Amino acid sequence: MAKFNPDHKAVLDDMLLDNPLVRPGKMFGFPAYFVGKKLCICLYEEGVGVKIPEQSADKLLETDRNVVPFQPLGKPKMREWIQINLTNSEDYKRYKSVFNESIRFLQAQQEKSIL
Repeated sequence: MAKFNPDHKAVLDDMLLDNPLVRPGKMFGFPAYFVGKKLCICLYEEGVGVKIPEQSADKLLETDRNVVPFQPLGKPKMREWIQINLTNSEDYKRYKSVFNESIRFLQAQQEKSIL
């Protein structure tokens, strides 16, 4: 059974599920959040994986000690993914702009694929 912090999920649910673009789901058995059919944010073990533009991911990896490459199940580093690791679930609220960037990024990608 996938292990994750349920307190992290409660905070993310409060921040994300009022957005009509976001729907809940699962990724590798972990709670996740999708924009359309695309995964944008997911809980993974003790952290939260987030898909954002590569330039934003690189900047956070360089400047934020709470951010590491997202490598679920030991997979290689993915260029547009980061993992935010925080102990206090409420601290994820400080990353709301990162979560919003993820939602906008995935929405834009889907709009491009329709054209």
